Amino acid sequence: MARTKEFDPEAALQSALELFWQRGYEATSMADLVEHLGIGRASIYATFGNKHELYLKAMDRYVEGRDQLLIAELSQPGPVLPAVRAVVRRFASEATSLEGRLRGCLITNTATELAPHDPAAARRVELSWDHIETPLHSALIRAQAQGELPEDRDPRALARMLLVMFQGVRVVGKASSDPARVRDAAEQALTLLD
Repeated sequence: MARTKEFDPEAALQSALELFWQRGYEATSMADLVEHLGIGRASIYATFGNKHELYLKAMDRYVEGRDQLLIAELSQPGPVLPAVRAVVRRFASEATSLEGRLRGCLITNTATELAPHDPAAARRVELSWDHIETPLHSALIRAQAQGELPEDRDPRALARMLLVMFQGVRVVGKASSDPARVRDAAEQALTLLD
């Protein structure tokens, strides 16, 4: 008869996500995971696979939560550009918050740490970026159809510019002690929507 797990896999995955997000992939050892999760190495391997597989599962968990918020923000009925502006300002605010400065964004961190040499991580980074770009693109198409965005603007290019700006503010927000850099960049980006 198989033994039942003596830990909650969902809670353990969330705990692993928090540790990876705080330290990064390379700086987190299996010994760190064993200690932080409070479960044995064999249980980690049996439930999640090796450290890399656990990291990828943690990335998936992170993206699930983030995507739902963005979609909800951008799919509200009525005028679209106020919602887009609020999203841009939220990203800038998160990037300069204490948590943003300490941990940054797991996807942005992964893009700089692992994506250049880890195809599985790079695929998840790209997928996460698609999950930001697509609702932005859809929202900007709606804004254009509703007459909020000038006809000469390219909704796809604007969505991509905002995505790249979001990643940049996350890096600068984490590394800079001057939050005005991020706020000013976000506000300048918003002028492209006028």
